[in-house]
Amino acid sequence: MTARLRALAELVRAPAALSVPGDVVAGAAAAGVVGRGSAGLASASVLLYWAGMAANDWADRELDAVERPERPIPSGRISPNVALGVAVGLTAAGLAVAGRAGGGRALSVAGPLAAAVWAYDLRLKNTAAGPVGMAACRALDVLLGASPGRAVRALPAATAIAVHTYTVTSLSRREVSGRVPVSLPAATLATTAGVTVAATAGGGAVTAMLAGEYATTYGRAQLRLFADPSASGVRAAVGAGITALPALQGALIARSGRTLTALAVAAAAPAGRLLARRISPT
Repeated sequence: MTARLRALAELVRAPAALSVPGDVVAGAAAAGVVGRGSAGLASASVLLYWAGMAANDWADRELDAVERPERPIPSGRISPNVALGVAVGLTAAGLAVAGRAGGGRALSVAGPLAAAVWAYDLRLKNTAAGPVGMAACRALDVLLGASPGRAVRALPAATAIAVHTYTVTSLSRREVSGRVPVSLPAATLATTAGVTVAATAGGGAVTAMLAGEYATTYGRAQLRLFADPSASGVRAAVGAGITALPALQGALIARSGRTLTALAVAAAAPAGRLLARRISPT
């Protein structure tokens, strides 16, 4: 990988994109509309996710110069204008792909999703509404997958993934400072347990296995925060939350009766952990 490509991969947090297609597939499975269009909607979702990561770094470029000088923009490997251009270009591409794959119904969700991504990066991120804003992005991502059918049937899956995202985002706000109060991992760990129970309800052995993998991977990282509430410990927990998400998505998909699809989505979890050793997902 050339230095330029690596910088771009870091800008968009390339490995974290493995956690994204499962949102769309979980929504499609819940709505009973998994098909050829699902691949296109998953691709659109990845493009919008990458756009959000680039927009995030563009918006945070001055803060990152102080707190995270190793990131592509403050380190000088990517200029602010290029980062903004990447964010805008990926957003346009994501909307175009969504429209191509799912027509007007998909665009009716992809448009608000893109708006929510930019609103989070430019306005909500550093406010009390930040975790809610990011959770909304993930919920809309699930509903994007369900958009060709009855999207209301995907609301339970969207809620589970949104609540998980809320915990990850709440932890991420301590990635630089550390100084984690005991109440934070206690609350996120309890919420993770609740999400696991909800995802398992009504499912079979595969659902239980994948939900257990999700709870174990993410839960262990949160438990370590009680002994190590440092910034590095928080980053590890956030990374675990991101890379464990495909297992949760897989559990939700298996609950909808699509076992092989669930296992394929969940396989992104170990791949994500492997890639995260090379390029940070946070």
